[in-house]
Amino acid sequence: MIRVLLVDDQPLIRSGFRALLGLEDDIEVVAEAADGQEALVLVRERLPDVALVDIRMPVMDGIEVTRRIAADPALAGVHIVMLTNYGMDEYVFDALRAGAAGFLVKDILPEDFLHAVRVAARGDALLAPAITRKLIDRYVTRPAPARAGDGLEELTGREREAVALAAQGLSNDEIADHLVISPSTAKTHINRAMAKLHARDRAQLVVLAYESGLVTPRAS
Repeated sequence: MIRVLLVDDQPLIRSGFRALLGLEDDIEVVAEAADGQEALVLVRERLPDVALVDIRMPVMDGIEVTRRIAADPALAGVHIVMLTNYGMDEYVFDALRAGAAGFLVKDILPEDFLHAVRVAARGDALLAPAITRKLIDRYVTRPAPARAGDGLEELTGREREAVALAAQGLSNDEIADHLVISPSTAKTHINRAMAKLHARDRAQLVVLAYESGLVTPRAS
């Protein structure tokens, strides 16, 4: 059973998501919060698998909620998906760096929303296609300075290759096909790279790949 926490200051949004999730046999809404401060209390009490968090809220915004959850080792199993009314805004990159697993726009189709919750619960990165494109575009037009000491020297050659492919948006199965290895081996390479780079999830791994200079958009 996938345990979900809904965090949004609009009751109508929460009720809509709750009704949709409640129809699924493998998903349970365990709590709701109307602001970030309330969300932090509930996430510690209920330990959800997925927290669907509005990026803009009163009292405490979604980025600060994400940062505090990601900083707490006891909440390592909570996967944060940011909800936004916009396909992209100025907070996306800060939230990814803070530890968000991905983003969803609120006008997403119901079937895509349900799929997204399941993907996030597995610990996979979740970025809407429009946001992924703009994330790449951002590094093309304004590349972030390379960051030293991110642990890149600890990666094996295969792990570097796997991370580079993940940063291009490939799934584990696609990475496996590209490197002519099994999907389980591809997953192992990604997981080991995440551990060495101290990336909370796959989304952070992608950001680190670009910011460290391991991957450049033009190379993809």
